[in-house]
Amino acid sequence: MNLRFVESFVWLARLRSVTRTAEKLNMTQSAVSSRINALEDELGTALVDRRDRGFRLTYAGERFLQFAEQFLELEQRMRQEFANPAQTPLLVRIGGIETVLHTWLIPLVERLQALHPSIEFELTVEMTQVLNEQARRGALDLVFTAAPISGGLDCVALPAMDMCLVGTKQARKRRLSIDDIAQAGLLTFQRGSQPHITLVEALAKVGLTEKRVYAISSISALVKMVESGFGFATFPRAVAEQLALQHEIAIWSSDLKLSPLPLYAINWPYPESSPMQQILAQAVSVAIQMASDHQKNR
Repeated sequence: MNLRFVESFVWLARLRSVTRTAEKLNMTQSAVSSRINALEDELGTALVDRRDRGFRLTYAGERFLQFAEQFLELEQRMRQEFANPAQTPLLVRIGGIETVLHTWLIPLVERLQALHPSIEFELTVEMTQVLNEQARRGALDLVFTAAPISGGLDCVALPAMDMCLVGTKQARKRRLSIDDIAQAGLLTFQRGSQPHITLVEALAKVGLTEKRVYAISSISALVKMVESGFGFATFPRAVAEQLALQHEIAIWSSDLKLSPLPLYAINWPYPESSPMQQILAQAVSVAIQMASDHQKNR
Protein backbone atom coordinates (compact mmCIF):
# COMPACT_ATOMS: atom_id res chain seq x y z
CA MET A 1 0.00 0.00 0.00
CA ASN A 2 1.39 3.37 -1.07
CA LEU A 3 1.85 5.59 2.00
CA ARG A 4 1.56 8.76 -0.12
CA PHE A 5 -1.95 7.62 -1.08
CA VAL A 6 -2.69 6.99 2.59
CA GLU A 7 -1.44 10.49 3.42
CA SER A 8 -3.78 11.97 0.81
CA PHE A 9 -6.72 10.14 2.36
CA VAL A 10 -5.85 11.36 5.88
CA TRP A 11 -5.68 14.98 4.74
CA LEU A 12 -8.93 14.59 2.81
CA ALA A 13 -10.60 13.27 5.97
CA ARG A 14 -9.19 16.15 8.02
CA LEU A 15 -9.91 18.97 5.55
CA ARG A 16 -13.17 17.45 4.23
CA SER A 17 -12.53 18.87 0.78
CA VAL A 18 -10.73 17.62 -2.32
CA THR A 19 -9.90 21.20 -3.25
CA ARG A 20 -8.25 22.07 0.07
CA THR A 21 -6.47 18.71 0.15
CA ALA A 22 -5.01 19.34 -3.30
CA GLU A 23 -3.81 22.76 -2.18
CA LYS A 24 -2.30 21.33 1.01
CA LEU A 25 -0.38 18.63 -0.86
CA ASN A 26 0.43 20.86 -3.86
CA MET A 27 -1.41 18.50 -6.21
CA THR A 28 -4.24 18.70 -8.68
CA GLN A 29 -7.76 17.73 -7.57
CA SER A 30 -7.83 14.93 -10.11
CA ALA A 31 -4.58 13.49 -8.66
CA VAL A 32 -6.10 13.47 -5.16
CA SER A 33 -9.26 11.79 -6.44
CA SER A 34 -7.16 9.25 -8.33
CA ARG A 35 -5.26 8.32 -5.16
CA ILE A 36 -8.48 7.85 -3.19
CA ASN A 37 -9.94 5.71 -5.97
CA ALA A 38 -6.78 3.58 -6.02
CA LEU A 39 -7.06 2.99 -2.25
CA GLU A 40 -10.71 2.00 -2.60
CA ASP A 41 -9.85 -0.43 -5.38
CA GLU A 42 -7.07 -1.98 -3.27
CA LEU A 43 -9.27 -2.31 -0.19
CA GLY A 44 -12.30 -3.42 -2.15
CA THR A 45 -14.68 -0.96 -0.47
CA ALA A 46 -15.78 2.67 -0.68
CA LEU A 47 -14.07 5.04 1.75
CA VAL A 48 -15.97 8.23 0.85
CA ASP A 49 -19.77 8.44 0.64
CA ARG A 50 -20.44 10.16 -2.67
CA ARG A 51 -24.24 10.04 -2.50
CA ASP A 52 -24.54 13.35 -0.61
CA ARG A 53 -23.26 16.76 -1.66
CA GLY A 54 -21.52 17.23 1.71
CA PHE A 55 -18.33 15.35 2.57
CA ARG A 56 -18.76 12.18 4.62
CA LEU A 57 -16.69 9.05 5.16
CA THR A 58 -18.31 5.65 4.96
CA TYR A 59 -18.12 3.30 7.94
CA ALA A 60 -15.18 1.57 6.23
CA GLY A 61 -13.61 5.00 5.68
CA GLU A 62 -13.87 5.84 9.39
CA ARG A 63 -12.26 2.53 10.30
CA PHE A 64 -9.52 2.91 7.69
CA LEU A 65 -8.78 6.43 8.93
CA GLN A 66 -7.70 4.99 12.29
CA PHE A 67 -5.23 2.64 10.60
CA ALA A 68 -4.08 5.33 8.16
CA GLU A 69 -3.16 7.72 10.97
CA GLN A 70 -1.23 4.93 12.70
CA PHE A 71 0.61 4.19 9.43
CA LEU A 72 1.71 7.80 9.10
CA GLU A 73 2.70 8.05 12.76
CA LEU A 74 4.81 4.92 12.43
CA GLU A 75 6.44 6.27 9.28
CA GLN A 76 7.31 9.49 11.09
CA ARG A 77 8.81 7.58 14.03
CA MET A 78 10.89 5.46 11.64
CA ARG A 79 12.22 8.53 9.89
CA GLN A 80 13.14 10.10 13.22
CA GLU A 81 14.75 6.88 14.41
CA PHE A 82 17.04 6.61 11.40
CA ALA A 83 17.44 10.29 10.54
CA ASN A 84 20.69 10.52 12.51
CA PRO A 85 21.99 7.02 13.40
CA ALA A 86 25.13 8.48 15.03
CA GLN A 87 23.00 9.93 17.84
CA THR A 88 20.93 6.77 18.38
CA PRO A 89 22.54 4.11 20.65
CA LEU A 90 22.76 0.76 18.91
CA LEU A 91 21.40 -2.07 21.07
CA VAL A 92 23.29 -5.36 20.71
CA ARG A 93 21.57 -8.39 22.27
CA ILE A 94 24.07 -11.09 23.21
CA GLY A 95 23.42 -14.49 24.77
CA GLY A 96 25.77 -17.12 26.11
CA ILE A 97 25.86 -20.36 28.05
CA GLU A 98 27.00 -20.06 31.65
CA THR A 99 30.40 -21.53 30.82
CA VAL A 100 31.14 -18.63 28.47
CA LEU A 101 29.94 -16.15 31.10
CA HIS A 102 32.51 -17.53 33.57
CA THR A 103 35.39 -17.25 31.08
CA TRP A 104 35.49 -14.55 28.40
CA LEU A 105 31.98 -13.16 27.78
CA ILE A 106 32.35 -10.14 30.08
CA PRO A 107 35.85 -9.26 28.77
CA LEU A 108 34.43 -9.50 25.25
CA VAL A 109 31.62 -7.06 26.08
CA GLU A 110 34.12 -4.72 27.72
CA ARG A 111 36.31 -4.83 24.60
CA LEU A 112 33.38 -4.02 22.33
CA GLN A 113 32.27 -1.21 24.65
CA ALA A 114 35.75 0.31 24.50
CA LEU A 115 35.75 0.12 20.71
CA HIS A 116 32.17 1.41 20.35
CA PRO A 117 31.29 3.61 23.36
CA SER A 118 27.82 4.45 22.01
CA ILE A 119 26.46 0.89 21.83
CA GLU A 120 24.26 -0.66 24.50
CA PHE A 121 24.13 -4.31 25.53
CA GLU A 122 21.52 -6.79 26.69
CA LEU A 123 23.02 -10.03 28.05
CA THR A 124 21.13 -13.31 28.36
CA VAL A 125 22.56 -16.42 30.05
CA GLU A 126 20.71 -19.64 29.22
CA MET A 127 21.27 -23.21 28.11
CA THR A 128 22.14 -23.94 24.48
CA GLN A 129 18.69 -25.04 23.29
CA VAL A 130 17.05 -21.87 24.60
CA LEU A 131 19.69 -19.55 23.17
CA ASN A 132 19.65 -21.18 19.75
CA GLU A 133 15.87 -20.88 19.59
CA GLN A 134 16.00 -17.22 20.57
CA ALA A 135 18.61 -16.61 17.88
CA ARG A 136 16.44 -18.44 15.34
CA ARG A 137 13.47 -16.21 16.24
CA GLY A 138 15.58 -13.07 16.02
CA ALA A 139 15.25 -12.31 19.74
CA LEU A 140 19.06 -12.23 20.11
CA ASP A 141 21.62 -10.79 17.71
CA LEU A 142 24.54 -13.01 18.74
CA VAL A 143 24.77 -16.16 20.87
CA PHE A 144 27.63 -18.35 22.10
CA THR A 145 26.39 -21.91 22.56
CA ALA A 146 27.52 -25.54 22.55
CA ALA A 147 25.58 -26.66 19.43
CA PRO A 148 25.51 -25.43 15.82
CA ILE A 149 22.43 -24.10 14.09
CA SER A 150 21.20 -23.87 10.51
CA GLY A 151 18.48 -21.97 8.70
CA GLY A 152 20.12 -18.87 7.27
CA LEU A 153 22.13 -17.90 10.36
CA ASP A 154 25.90 -17.47 10.39
CA CYS A 155 27.52 -20.16 12.55
CA VAL A 156 31.24 -20.09 13.37
CA ALA A 157 33.01 -22.81 15.36
CA LEU A 158 35.15 -21.53 18.24
CA PRO A 159 37.98 -23.43 19.96
CA ALA A 160 36.44 -26.15 22.13
CA MET A 161 36.94 -26.22 25.90
CA ASP A 162 38.71 -29.12 27.62
CA MET A 163 36.56 -30.79 30.29
CA CYS A 164 37.70 -32.18 33.65
CA LEU A 165 36.41 -33.63 36.91
CA VAL A 166 36.30 -31.39 39.96
CA GLY A 167 36.14 -32.59 43.57
CA THR A 168 36.62 -31.19 47.05
CA LYS A 169 40.08 -29.73 47.66
CA GLN A 170 40.65 -31.32 51.07
CA ALA A 171 40.20 -34.91 49.84
CA ARG A 172 42.44 -34.72 46.77
CA LYS A 173 45.13 -37.42 47.01
CA ARG A 174 45.42 -39.41 43.82
CA ARG A 175 44.10 -40.12 40.34
CA LEU A 176 40.51 -41.27 40.09
CA SER A 177 40.15 -44.77 38.67
CA ILE A 178 37.02 -46.02 36.91
CA ASP A 179 36.18 -47.97 40.08
CA ASP A 180 36.44 -44.73 42.11
CA ILE A 181 34.08 -43.04 39.70
CA ALA A 182 31.65 -45.94 39.88
CA GLN A 183 31.43 -45.46 43.67
CA ALA A 184 31.29 -41.67 43.75
CA GLY A 185 28.47 -39.24 43.14
CA LEU A 186 28.63 -37.62 39.71
CA LEU A 187 27.21 -34.21 38.84
CA THR A 188 27.05 -32.19 35.66
CA PHE A 189 25.02 -29.50 33.93
CA GLN A 190 21.29 -29.73 33.20
CA ARG A 191 19.87 -32.75 31.43
CA GLY A 192 20.12 -32.47 27.68
CA SER A 193 23.09 -30.09 27.78
CA GLN A 194 26.29 -31.00 25.93
CA PRO A 195 28.24 -31.77 29.18
CA HIS A 196 25.43 -34.05 30.37
CA ILE A 197 25.24 -35.93 27.08
CA THR A 198 29.01 -36.41 26.75
CA LEU A 199 29.36 -37.55 30.39
CA VAL A 200 26.70 -40.22 29.91
CA GLU A 201 28.46 -41.33 26.71
CA ALA A 202 31.85 -41.46 28.46
CA LEU A 203 30.41 -43.59 31.26
CA ALA A 204 28.84 -45.96 28.74
CA LYS A 205 32.22 -46.48 27.05
CA VAL A 206 33.70 -47.79 30.32
CA GLY A 207 30.71 -49.97 31.09
CA LEU A 208 28.96 -47.69 33.60
CA THR A 209 25.67 -47.53 31.71
CA GLU A 210 23.61 -47.67 34.93
CA LYS A 211 25.60 -44.97 36.72
CA ARG A 212 23.36 -42.23 38.12
CA VAL A 213 24.25 -38.69 37.04
CA TYR A 214 22.83 -35.70 38.86
CA ALA A 215 21.88 -32.77 36.62
CA ILE A 216 22.29 -29.31 38.16
CA SER A 217 21.14 -26.12 36.47
CA SER A 218 23.82 -23.67 37.64
CA ILE A 219 27.56 -23.53 38.17
CA SER A 220 27.21 -22.00 41.64
CA ALA A 221 25.00 -24.90 42.74
CA LEU A 222 27.48 -27.41 41.33
CA VAL A 223 30.30 -25.77 43.27
CA LYS A 224 28.38 -25.85 46.55
CA MET A 225 27.55 -29.54 46.13
CA VAL A 226 31.17 -30.40 45.34
CA GLU A 227 32.40 -28.39 48.35
CA SER A 228 29.96 -30.29 50.57
CA GLY A 229 31.54 -33.58 49.48
CA PHE A 230 28.50 -34.79 47.52
CA GLY A 231 30.65 -36.02 44.65
CA PHE A 232 32.55 -34.99 41.53
CA ALA A 233 31.33 -32.59 38.85
CA THR A 234 32.33 -32.08 35.24
CA PHE A 235 33.54 -28.57 34.42
CA PRO A 236 35.32 -26.89 31.54
CA ARG A 237 38.92 -26.75 32.73
CA ALA A 238 39.14 -22.98 32.21
CA VAL A 239 36.13 -22.44 34.47
CA ALA A 240 37.36 -24.93 37.09
CA GLU A 241 40.76 -23.24 37.36
CA GLN A 242 39.13 -19.88 38.08
CA LEU A 243 36.62 -21.28 40.57
CA ALA A 244 39.34 -23.22 42.41
CA LEU A 245 40.92 -19.87 43.36
CA GLN A 246 37.77 -18.84 45.21
CA HIS A 247 36.28 -22.10 46.52
CA GLU A 248 37.34 -25.29 48.28
CA ILE A 249 37.41 -27.32 45.07
CA ALA A 250 40.19 -28.76 42.92
CA ILE A 251 40.70 -30.45 39.56
CA TRP A 252 41.21 -34.21 39.94
CA SER A 253 43.10 -36.43 37.51
CA SER A 254 40.88 -39.16 36.14
CA ASP A 255 40.89 -42.28 33.96
CA LEU A 256 37.52 -41.18 32.54
CA LYS A 257 38.04 -39.45 29.19
CA LEU A 258 35.71 -36.49 28.76
CA SER A 259 35.03 -34.99 25.33
CA PRO A 260 35.78 -31.28 24.92
CA LEU A 261 32.87 -28.83 25.07
CA PRO A 262 32.24 -27.43 21.56
CA LEU A 263 31.48 -23.73 21.21
CA TYR A 264 29.81 -21.80 18.40
CA ALA A 265 29.17 -18.14 17.66
CA ILE A 266 25.79 -17.74 15.96
CA ASN A 267 24.19 -14.61 14.58
CA TRP A 268 21.69 -13.35 12.01
CA PRO A 269 23.52 -11.83 9.02
CA TYR A 270 22.89 -8.11 8.47
CA PRO A 271 23.88 -6.14 5.36
CA GLU A 272 27.66 -5.89 5.16
CA SER A 273 27.59 -2.09 5.31
CA SER A 274 25.33 -1.91 8.39
CA PRO A 275 26.85 -0.90 11.77
CA MET A 276 25.30 -3.99 13.40
CA GLN A 277 27.00 -6.40 11.00
CA GLN A 278 30.35 -4.71 11.55
CA ILE A 279 29.98 -4.96 15.33
CA LEU A 280 28.86 -8.62 15.18
CA ALA A 281 31.75 -9.55 12.88
CA GLN A 282 34.13 -7.82 15.27
CA ALA A 283 32.55 -9.60 18.26
CA VAL A 284 32.99 -13.02 16.63
CA SER A 285 36.61 -12.21 15.77
CA VAL A 286 37.30 -11.15 19.38
CA ALA A 287 35.51 -14.28 20.68
CA ILE A 288 37.70 -16.54 18.52
CA GLN A 289 40.82 -14.85 19.86
CA MET A 290 39.71 -15.00 23.50
CA ALA A 291 38.59 -18.63 23.28
CA SER A 292 41.89 -19.53 21.63
CA ASP A 293 43.87 -17.70 24.32
CA HIS A 294 42.04 -19.60 27.07
CA GLN A 295 42.97 -22.91 25.44
CA LYS A 296 46.61 -21.90 24.96
CA ASN A 297 46.87 -21.00 28.64
CA ARG A 298 45.69 -24.42 29.79
